[in-house]
Amino acid sequence: MGYEAALSDYEKFEFDDGHRKRDVYKRGSGPAVIIIHEMPGLHPLVIAFADRVAAAGMTVYCPHLFGQPGRPANHPLGVLTMLGGICIRREFNVWATDKSSPIVDWLRALARQAHADCGGKGVGAVGMCFTGNFALAMMTEPAVVAPVLSQPSLPLAGKNPRRGAGIGVSAQEIACARQRFEDEDLSMIGLRFTSDAFVPDARFDTFRREFGDRFEAIELSDADAAQAQMAPHSVLTLHLKEDGPTKAAEQRVIAFFKARTGA
Repeated sequence: MGYEAALSDYEKFEFDDGHRKRDVYKRGSGPAVIIIHEMPGLHPLVIAFADRVAAAGMTVYCPHLFGQPGRPANHPLGVLTMLGGICIRREFNVWATDKSSPIVDWLRALARQAHADCGGKGVGAVGMCFTGNFALAMMTEPAVVAPVLSQPSLPLAGKNPRRGAGIGVSAQEIACARQRFEDEDLSMIGLRFTSDAFVPDARFDTFRREFGDRFEAIELSDADAAQAQMAPHSVLTLHLKEDGPTKAAEQRVIAFFKARTGA
């Protein structure tokens, strides 16, 4: 099985929304949570987080969007995956400040099917890094009730202040999420390390401005991060410690999913 052995406890199936077909890895029972992996792929630390969500009484759906499933995040080929994902994939809007990525349509359809299959109050969704803002854009699907944005890194900002403040979703998606937050008494969580250049201060300022107290910001210092091969970035995976503020952040996310989905 190679790297995919890391997913041996998961059921693999192909999900077709009528336009795209992608593999999904599923585990657990109870209401559904869609865990959208970060760069460079569905690596073992993402899988470990999914395991903990499943252990808390939910069914996790882990779509495979890029990279090789189960391959460690520090594998040298991960760099090629990142470059390929950024440069050639038309399913992702890397630079756009005011629209979401085409792949979100497929994710919304997956959420709709997961809710039909698993029941509960609705579906949770977490995006990480390159996929962070997808969970917010998915709120136009009524089944999605618990969006979590972990180190949302799109649009890539560089030194461009407009992109730094961008959140990579459309005005229509923002309006829909805002209305649903009020009408259904919902909210969202955003997580980041405050030193992370991929998630500028201005981006979280935009979330606060657009969503007010419906946006729960969890912002961590470098001292909170586990040692890894890169600067503090991946709150729920690479830089998660087994105790302290990052572990508390993970536990808050899992509790949020349980409460909102009715697990």
